[in-house]
Amino acid sequence: MMSRSSSNNWGFPRERGYGGPREAQRVRLCDRYGCNNAGDCPAPKSPNSPERWMFCTEHAAEYNRGWNYFEGLSKEEAAAREAQERSDFSGYKEAAHYGWAGSGDGSRSSDEMRALEILELDPDASFEDAKKAWRKIAKETHPDVKPGDECAAKAFQAGQAAYEILRMAEDRRVWRGV
Repeated sequence: MMSRSSSNNWGFPRERGYGGPREAQRVRLCDRYGCNNAGDCPAPKSPNSPERWMFCTEHAAEYNRGWNYFEGLSKEEAAAREAQERSDFSGYKEAAHYGWAGSGDGSRSSDEMRALEILELDPDASFEDAKKAWRKIAKETHPDVKPGDECAAKAFQAGQAAYEILRMAEDRRVWRGV
């Protein structure tokens, strides 16, 4: 007669652990009131504070849209802090997702906001508005239209750079499906 082991896995080896503990795993819940998802995305409670909220991905995105890293600083202090932060992380300087968000809904970087200022547009202007503004500046300041005019050449170059920044941002938004 064949002996049987007293296992309760009923012949299904995946029903039992692989030598690991069988206790329930501890999961940190999202700090947003009423949310029962896992809170695995840290978010700062205040500027320069080591304390963090723990949100789910959805609520972390919502929190970060309204986050203002420069809150309470004067314009000069904010510019100095941004310059210092950008110099420390120079390897990530060109990465759009490391740029500081601008005003409004938080979907534009500070570079995009400066580009809109150069094109004399509102922060919520569409890409079509940016195209029209760039064409207007190009028609007025192109070196073929105003040969030898250094001010016009600088304005043309600034407008061209601003348009390129906005065009690349628009391409990223289209590519991501935003």
